[in-house]
Amino acid sequence: MSIARTIDALIDHATGRYRRAGRFAFHWGRGKLRHDPVFVEILARGLLNGRRTILDLGCGQGLLAAWLRSAAQAAVPWPAHWPPPPQPQRIVGIDLMPADVRRARHALAGDAEFTVGDIRTAPFESAEAVVILDVLHYIEVEAQLAVLHRVRATLPADGVLVTRIGNAAGGFGFRFSTWVDRAVMRARGIRNPRLHTHSLEQWQSMLRQCGFDSEAFPIEDGRFANVLLVARPR
Repeated sequence: MSIARTIDALIDHATGRYRRAGRFAFHWGRGKLRHDPVFVEILARGLLNGRRTILDLGCGQGLLAAWLRSAAQAAVPWPAHWPPPPQPQRIVGIDLMPADVRRARHALAGDAEFTVGDIRTAPFESAEAVVILDVLHYIEVEAQLAVLHRVRATLPADGVLVTRIGNAAGGFGFRFSTWVDRAVMRARGIRNPRLHTHSLEQWQSMLRQCGFDSEAFPIEDGRFANVLLVARPR
């Protein structure tokens, strides 16, 4: 089976869970998994392999949990050059939007746990991996630092933080991505959202301030200036 067919099968398996959560949840999930390369990157690079507990901050409707569970459970041939799929024992998600959390709970009952909360103030459980995708730039700089410090305190010495950020030095791709971010937030009922963005170098400097060394992986999707940062405690 080709990689494309494997990905198609994983998308079908992961989004099939959302049929019981409603048409919006199903179609949003299919579109997101189909067009956002970060989910494939996480599997292809083995970024969460060997992690028994995963904390997903800003989890939305739980697509990362659905993706990881499907990678472990779906009966599809696995690409030979990919590491084995992760097998987390526990996945916990936190999100600010109650409607998203309800959809996540409907879709993944028994496979993951979800809580409504603001990542600036919600308590973090201990975890071997923390994932923050496209969330940090929605909170003010002081809160970004506070969240990263709390993530560092949550992780063990061999833990990992996986986060996607926009590179403010990324030219048109960055400007386009911020336009999309604002449009999405308005669609979710947040008027005049303010974004707190940085260059890649500034993001990595913030991570060092908070006790992390990080490695950057540009995500080639042809549109956005997005970068995946894999950060480990120093």
